[in-house]
Amino acid sequence: MNNLYGRAAAVLAAATLILTGCSTSDSTDTSTTTDASSEISGDITVFAAASLTATFTELGEIFEAAHPGTSVSFNFAGSSDLVAQLTQGAPGDVFASADTTNMTKAVDADLLAGEPTNFATNTLTIVTPPGNPKNITSFADLANPDNLVVICAPQVPCGAATVKVEEAAGVDIAPVSEESAVTDVLGKVISGQADAGLVYVTDAAGAGDQVTTVAFPESSEAVNTYPIAVLSDSANTAAAEAFEELVTSPEGRQVLSAAGFEAP
Repeated sequence: MNNLYGRAAAVLAAATLILTGCSTSDSTDTSTTTDASSEISGDITVFAAASLTATFTELGEIFEAAHPGTSVSFNFAGSSDLVAQLTQGAPGDVFASADTTNMTKAVDADLLAGEPTNFATNTLTIVTPPGNPKNITSFADLANPDNLVVICAPQVPCGAATVKVEEAAGVDIAPVSEESAVTDVLGKVISGQADAGLVYVTDAAGAGDQVTTVAFPESSEAVNTYPIAVLSDSANTAAAEAFEELVTSPEGRQVLSAAGFEAP
């Protein structure tokens, strides 16, 4: 009988040890699997340059998948228009500009929560309707009055880059229109309203066979750097910072690179 009791006690002790071990293991697993991502929730609004439309839309989907319970809304427009909106009190959480000039305006207006981070660069290229009907082969061809050319307005980053290239090449373009966003320039070429337009390499790549691309060496004279920053009035700083981290991460770099953006 004593033997029997002894065995029972031993079994009970072993079971207790097993249960204690399981409890400790479960506790450890929970702490390791719980990370900052579970603390990110809620909505954020990202003000981003029009040339970032495709890449940031994709990054927004990646962000929402990584952080269930979040929602990313975008306001895509020319960087100068975005700064004007933010200065006038438009609510937002993140600002990504197509140049450092407009980000500096945001800094000077005390719109940022911290220092901006450069995350990409971009250059200009010529786009024409498919097949290049006017046989445009150089930047100088854009000055031909027989060619209907569309460019960005000077206050927009792609327009400021155009001015730099004109000065470097000694070429003066007389455009039929100046647009407030690079996507509008692309749209006019795609719709056949223009013989040529100056857009970013990334916009041309995104348009695919809707346009013909004509590279020109003078484009290296105007390389636009893209910075991103969290806004000081953000109502969801944690999620805003997490989105900025995604954009500047290797995963974000991969998405941007696939679209044609170069590293800063």
